[in-house]
Amino acid sequence: MKIRWHIDLYIFAACTGGLIVGIALWLTASRQAAGWAWSAAAVVAGVALLVRVSVALWRREVGVDLLALVAIAGALALQQSLTAAVIAAMLASGRLLESYAERRAGREMSALLARVPRTVNRYENGELKTVVLAEVRVGDRLLVRHGEVVPVDGALGAEHAAFDESALTGESLPVSFGKGDLLRSGMVNAADSFDMLASSTAADSTFAGIVKLVGDAQRSRAPAMRLADRYALWFIPASLGLAAIAWFISGDAMRALAVVVVATPCPLILAVPVAMVSGISRCAGRGILVKGGAALEALAGARLLFFDKTGTLTGGEARLVAIESVAPGGENALLATVASLEQISSHVTAAAVVRAARARGLALSLPTDVQETAGAGISGTVDGRRVAAGSRAYITGFAPLPESAEQLLERVAAEGRLTVCVAINGEFAGALLLADQLRMETPRALRLLRRTGFRRIVMLTGDRRDVAEAIGTGLGVDEVLAEQTPEQKLAVISAAGASEPTVMVGDGVNDAPALAAASVGVAMGARGAAASAAAADIVLLVDRLDRLAEARSIARQTRAIALQSVIAGMGLSVAAMLVAAAGYLPPLAGALLQEIIDVAVILNALRALRIHPLRASRSSLSADESARLRAEHEQLAPVLDRLTEVADRLPTLPSAERVSMLTELDSMLQRQLLPHERADDRQVYPAVAALLGGDDPLAAMSRTHREIFVLYQRLHRLISGLPPRGPDPGTLRELQRVLYALDAILRLHFAQEEEIYQSLAQA
Repeated sequence: MKIRWHIDLYIFAACTGGLIVGIALWLTASRQAAGWAWSAAAVVAGVALLVRVSVALWRREVGVDLLALVAIAGALALQQSLTAAVIAAMLASGRLLESYAERRAGREMSALLARVPRTVNRYENGELKTVVLAEVRVGDRLLVRHGEVVPVDGALGAEHAAFDESALTGESLPVSFGKGDLLRSGMVNAADSFDMLASSTAADSTFAGIVKLVGDAQRSRAPAMRLADRYALWFIPASLGLAAIAWFISGDAMRALAVVVVATPCPLILAVPVAMVSGISRCAGRGILVKGGAALEALAGARLLFFDKTGTLTGGEARLVAIESVAPGGENALLATVASLEQISSHVTAAAVVRAARARGLALSLPTDVQETAGAGISGTVDGRRVAAGSRAYITGFAPLPESAEQLLERVAAEGRLTVCVAINGEFAGALLLADQLRMETPRALRLLRRTGFRRIVMLTGDRRDVAEAIGTGLGVDEVLAEQTPEQKLAVISAAGASEPTVMVGDGVNDAPALAAASVGVAMGARGAAASAAAADIVLLVDRLDRLAEARSIARQTRAIALQSVIAGMGLSVAAMLVAAAGYLPPLAGALLQEIIDVAVILNALRALRIHPLRASRSSLSADESARLRAEHEQLAPVLDRLTEVADRLPTLPSAERVSMLTELDSMLQRQLLPHERADDRQVYPAVAALLGGDDPLAAMSRTHREIFVLYQRLHRLISGLPPRGPDPGTLRELQRVLYALDAILRLHFAQEEEIYQSLAQA
C-alpha cells in the first residue's frame, strides 16, 4: 500500500508538472516545447493506465480506466496534446485521492506478531537460561513469570495457576489450572511464576495456528470492486458507440475525440474517492478509524452483523454483581473484609473486589499473616479474624460448606458467574459473585444498528451455550452461536460471506481470523487486542459500541452523497457527449467543461465532511456532570443491595428482628433514595430534556418516579402499622411483594437513566 501511494504521488506530480510547464512555455510562445511537455504528461498517465487496464483485462475485469486510456490515446493521435494533458492531470489527481483513502490499510499482522514472545526462559542443567522461541523443543522445562504469555503448548508443573484466556476463547474471567493440565500458548499468566513442560514447538502451538488463520483469511479475501467500476459495463460501450456514430455520420474524427473526452468518467473517478476520504475523515473525528474507502462502502451495504460477546457486547472484565452474606454485619461488612484481604493479592479477581469496595466507600484494613495459593485462594488475618477467600475447593479446607452454599454455587455456575467463597473464623460467611456485565450502551447500540438497516444480528462467541443464550435473549439478537473455536468462527463467517456482505465485531486475538475473513471486520481497539485491530478494516478507538452505529450511519450517508455526485456528474457528462456528437463542442472545450463538472461534483462530495453524528441529541452532558450522575447511582448501590437483602431474609428472621430491620430500611429510603428521585425529577430531568429536545422526552421516566413514590408510600404504611410482635403471615407476604416490586423497578429505572446519561455523555 505504501508503494502504491508513492507511485500515484509521482504520477500526479509528473502529470500536473507537465501541464503547468506546458502552459508556461505556451505563454512564452514556445508552442512546440509546450506540446512536448503536455504530451510527456499524457504519456506518463497513459503508461500507468495501460498497466492497470492490462492487469484488469488479465483478470477479466473492465473498469472506467479503459475509457480514460482511449481518450488520452485518441487526443495524442489527433495531436491534441493539451487536451491529453488536462485529462491526464484529472485522472492522476483522482487516483491519488483514492490511494490516500486506502493508505492506512497496510498494517497487516504486525500487531499480532508482536504479541508472540521472542524469547523464553528454559532450564538447562539446573540453570535458567534465556533462549529464542524457535529453540524450544518438546519436553523442555520452561519458566513463565507473572504477566508473561505462555510461549508454547505444554503441561503445568505447579500445583495451581490462573490464566487470562481471553486471547484464545474470548472469556474475560480468569481460569484456574491444576498440576498436569494442558496449557495453550497465547494465554497470559495471571498469578505467580510457574514451571511447565513443553508439549509442542513454537511452530506447532495453538497461538501460531491463530496467526496462520489470520494470514490465510487476509490473503483469501477478494479485493473490493470500486464503486465507479460498477457503471463501466454499460457506460464504456455506450460512450464508444456514440463516438463511433458521430465519426461515421460526420466523417470528422475530432467529433469522436470530443465525445470520448467529455465521456471520460471523472465524476466517477473523482467523486467517489473524495466522498470516501471525507467520510473517513468524519469517522476519525468520532474516534472511528476506517482503513480505506472499500471498507466504508462495504459497511454501508452490509445487512448481516456478527458480534463476539466478551469485550464487545460486554465490558471484558470481571465486576462484582452480587453478595450472598450469612455473616453478621451484612453485605458491606463481608465485602470490606474480603477486599481488605484481597489488597495483597495479584489475582485478577482481587482487583475487581477491591474496586467494588472502594466504589461503595468502604474502609479497608491492612491484613496480616497473608498466604496465597496461586489460582486457588488467599487467607490471612483481618481485624483479628482469620479470613479465607477463594474457590470452593480452597474454602473447604477452612470451613465446611452448608447445603445452601452448595445450591448457590451450582446456580451461579450455570449462570456463568465466578464465585469467591468466604470463610471467617472457620465458618462459611458467604460468597461474592462476579460476572462480565453488558456494556451500558449495548442495548441502545443494537437498536441503532437495526435502525441503520442491519436485518440480522448474530452473537458468535466461545462462551458456554447457556450463558451466551441468556445474554442473547436479553439483547434480542436473532441467533446465538456459542462454544465456537477460532476455526469455527472463521468457518461461519466464510460461509455467510459467500452469499452476502458480512460485518464481524470483536476485540480479542481469537476474533482476528473472523475479522480478517468478514467483508468488514470491526475491532474494539481502545482496549481490545492489537491483533484484532490489525486484522480489522475498522477500529473503534473510543471504547463505546454505539460508535459502530455512528460509523454505519456515516458510511450510508457517504455512499449516498457519492452516488448523488456520480449520477449528477454522469448526467451532465451524457448531455455534453450529445452536444459534442452534434459538433458543437470541440475536444479542448470539452475537456475544460468536464473540469467544471468535476469541480461541482467534488464540492458536492465534500458534503460528507458535514455529516452529523448519530446521537440522541446534538448537545451533550459535560464530563463533570456525567461523572456526577454516575457517582450518585454508585452511592445508592448499597441502598438497593439492602433492599434486596431485607426482601430475601424477611421470612427467616424472628418477628422482633423483622420490625427492626424494616424500620431501619424505611429510614434509609427516606434519607437517601427519595431525595435523589425528587432531585432527579425537579433538576436533572429538565436539563436532560432540553438536550434531547421535544415537548416532553422524559415523560415515561417521570411516570416511573410516580410509581416509585406510590410503592414507597405503600411500604411505609405497612411498616408504620406493624405491631411490636411483627407482621402476621398476610402482611409478611404483602411486605415481600412490595419490597421485590420496589427493588425491580428501581434497578430497571437506574439502568434506563444510566443509558440516557451515557448516550448524552461527551466521549
